Amino acid sequence: MALIDVVKYEGNDKEFVWKFPSENLRYGTQLVVHQGQSAFFVKGGAVLDLFEQGTHTLESNNIPMLTKLMSLPFGGDTPFQAEVWFVNRINKLDNKWGTGTPIQLEDPKYGVIVPVSAYGQFGFNIGDPKVFLEDIVGNQRTYKADKIVEYFKGKVMSSVSSLIGKAMVKENISVTQISAFTDELSEFCKQKMQEEFNKYGIELVNFFFSSISVKEDDPSYVKLRQIKEKAAELNVIGRDVYEFDRSMDVLGTAAGNEGTSGTMMGAGMGMGMGLNVGSAMGQQMGSLSGQLDSSGPDQPPAIKKAAGFFFAIDEQQYGPYEMPQIQQMVQEGRITQEITAWRKGMADWTPAGEVQELASLFQPDSDAPPPISPKA
Repeated sequence: MALIDVVKYEGNDKEFVWKFPSENLRYGTQLVVHQGQSAFFVKGGAVLDLFEQGTHTLESNNIPMLTKLMSLPFGGDTPFQAEVWFVNRINKLDNKWGTGTPIQLEDPKYGVIVPVSAYGQFGFNIGDPKVFLEDIVGNQRTYKADKIVEYFKGKVMSSVSSLIGKAMVKENISVTQISAFTDELSEFCKQKMQEEFNKYGIELVNFFFSSISVKEDDPSYVKLRQIKEKAAELNVIGRDVYEFDRSMDVLGTAAGNEGTSGTMMGAGMGMGMGLNVGSAMGQQMGSLSGQLDSSGPDQPPAIKKAAGFFFAIDEQQYGPYEMPQIQQMVQEGRITQEITAWRKGMADWTPAGEVQELASLFQPDSDAPPPISPKA
């Protein structure tokens, strides 16, 4: 077979790797490497000497690794056999990607999981041609661009889901805001995916989202928007007023339950809800009234509530109790004169019968008839 005098590759944007068809070379052969290319000598599967852009005359001093491996003699036009591989290093920028099915993302602000669809583009080139030849190409004579795109599109899609979620958490971005942060998300994903691409000698030139969307009528997205609206309402009107409005709504529902239930259980539930809400409403009203001027001439003074009594029964403290409760407990015999009582303002625990406010509770009722005497 005739010896080759010129080795070159007229590249295109469809092939990224091409093997020169002949291995019959000699010293003095011209190796032409065009702009945007790299050329390698390969022998026995080992990637050896590298040549960059330019015209190179093959001599023993510019293929030292091959010369050493084959023990080639120096000088003259000595023939030898070796593979020459060209790597196309142009940028391939128009590679589209998209989620075949929506990815499930948890909103970091409101905790609702929402299906999100995303589409975009990425661009790459061969950043480290030696690593690319060794790890990706193997013994294939050519390696086309669409094969790289197909392989790395899978890498993109396997990374996008987790990376979007991580970026949203890091930047505290809600799904309802996500379309406004495509630039930030693009840069975050590019930096993270570059680490994976580098393992194969690929440089990720660009990566961006062209759209990130959620179906407006998706139930989870509807729920998310409702939660966001309530949160916005709470921020605008303030928590106290918001809780008061909610209490009024619940109280109205409870009253409706009481009037229409038709059973004692329904009435009890209605009353219980009404009492609980009434207590919460009272607290809210107290909070709101504190913001008003209570010293005006049209405002009545606040009602002063007497402090309740505590009782020591069997070495246990009970209370505080108000007078109606205490009177009932005295009538039932649960509180006697000997049981000690205390309330705010008293110096120490005192038998209930000796406390001025309580003593009358233990006196016999003057309007009651005398006990009936037994007949002799």
